[in-house]
Amino acid sequence: MLSALDTGFEDGFLGFLDRDIGKELLRFTTAGSVDDGKSTLIGRLLHDSKAVYEDQLASVKKSKINRSGGPLDFSLLTDGLRAEREQGITIDVAYRYFSTSRRKFIIADTPGHEEYTRNMATGASTADLAVILVDATKGLLPQTRRHTHIASLLGIPNLLVAINKLDLVDCREEVFLRLQEDFLALAERLGFPAAQCIPISALGGDNVAVRSGRMPWYAGPTLLEHLETVEIRPTADVAGLRFPIQYVIRPDASFRGFAGQVAGGILRPGDPVLALPSRQKTRIQSIVTYDGELSEAGSPMSVTVKLEDEIDLSRGDMLVSPSAPPEVSRRFEAMVVWFDPRPLELNRVYLVKHAGRQVKTKATLIRYRVDVNTLAHAPADQLEMNGIAAVEFETNEPLFFDPYRRNRTTGSFILIDPLANSTVGAAMIYEARQPSEGAVESEGRARVGSDQVAVTPPERQQRHGHRPAIFLLEGRSALAKQLERSLFERGFEVLVLEGDTLSSEALPLLLKPLWSAGLVVIYSSTAIAQANRNAIKALAADCAFDLALAADDREAVRQVLALTESLEIRSKDQRTVN
Repeated sequence: MLSALDTGFEDGFLGFLDRDIGKELLRFTTAGSVDDGKSTLIGRLLHDSKAVYEDQLASVKKSKINRSGGPLDFSLLTDGLRAEREQGITIDVAYRYFSTSRRKFIIADTPGHEEYTRNMATGASTADLAVILVDATKGLLPQTRRHTHIASLLGIPNLLVAINKLDLVDCREEVFLRLQEDFLALAERLGFPAAQCIPISALGGDNVAVRSGRMPWYAGPTLLEHLETVEIRPTADVAGLRFPIQYVIRPDASFRGFAGQVAGGILRPGDPVLALPSRQKTRIQSIVTYDGELSEAGSPMSVTVKLEDEIDLSRGDMLVSPSAPPEVSRRFEAMVVWFDPRPLELNRVYLVKHAGRQVKTKATLIRYRVDVNTLAHAPADQLEMNGIAAVEFETNEPLFFDPYRRNRTTGSFILIDPLANSTVGAAMIYEARQPSEGAVESEGRARVGSDQVAVTPPERQQRHGHRPAIFLLEGRSALAKQLERSLFERGFEVLVLEGDTLSSEALPLLLKPLWSAGLVVIYSSTAIAQANRNAIKALAADCAFDLALAADDREAVRQVLALTESLEIRSKDQRTVN
């Protein structure tokens, strides 16, 4: 009790708070295949470390559901959803907190089913360590390999392999050694520097928090001992400053600050900074927080920065070190984990959300798909749900990024379907596919690059994913809007031009820049004069289509969509251009 402390209640309580606040925090996730015992392991860990409240324990004991065969089903301490308890599986990520005398922990219990791989990737994205469970009776399964590969892609620096259910194989050492050898070979191929393997029984508590008497041949640490002592590496080792702007704070005319979370480097008043994408230079005037001004701020602190000069900054911009800027490019290569039932399609428009910045993008090439069983690279023209692949992207505006291995925040992004507004993939950038656009040399001078050369028609076609075209549609204005919507959803840059409001002299002057911009134009008019038809065909040649469509609108749309297939740039052409 606090009252028994020699220093008195007040001093003892404050001392306790200081010690607790000063403890190091370890975030870790569990991963593996279905029924490997992830939830049971976490429940046992929470129970044996005295991190379960009495009412929680009483609720689990009273539960009608118990698949463990013992007096307590530890998996129910983390599987809180009704569907999870009914089916005996983990569906969503469950976060749990507990603390020991040495360290504080945040656990992400992630599902093992292939259908919920996206949930595993979400839970592992912030982890410092991954606990990979292997069922001693089954060995390494495809989902175990997939989760280990995702942990590798996410840059998780520490790996703990829990060989579970050894009680079902009579706690034999040879079983543990064989599975340890298999997993270490997998970890070596994935580039993990080391992996700690521990034989356990999550149900019986062997080697979880207490050393097991049934495995006298094992002399290594228990699972909890390893969690308490493993070295935590910084998530961002980039030397330069990275401060993505999340929000502009302007409470009155005397204050204008930029709020965000430091993603790398150190912020100090007086330091020079470079604003991207404007490339304006200024200095930090002050670092403001709710508790007052700071002398410095580092990752992952959330602060508000006030600058010496009034420069234009908004959400999605970034403050960086002039001497160590990030990559600035519209083309880059990334490893993608695909979440959506609908496969990733080349040249389809998606949204990228990256460090507060949101831009449009297209996948221009799938370089290879990873076979999770053999880790071999296989050719692919699309990426299915739960697939992993190296993909080249092109965005409509440049991103400011570092390789993911150097910085998790600036090196990762999510892909969003703009129609369904759902997250369809997660990606880790590992290199730009062209020289940085407007990158800054160490002296601070801007490089003179290809951005000073005129943009060519093939480059515009590469950007849009299709060639320009003009469709002539007479007397069916409602159909023109329907065609515009259908082509837009197919990824075309399309525009309806109402001909009834234009004179014959103005039409060529308006169509020429639209054609040069690489757009697909639907020219709709009640009646199209022959002179206008001739002018359009003279401009667009073989890409001018005078439509005579079926009376049924649905059939007419189908005919036009079939016609536009000749305009799309195929993946073969993409490889030629790249």
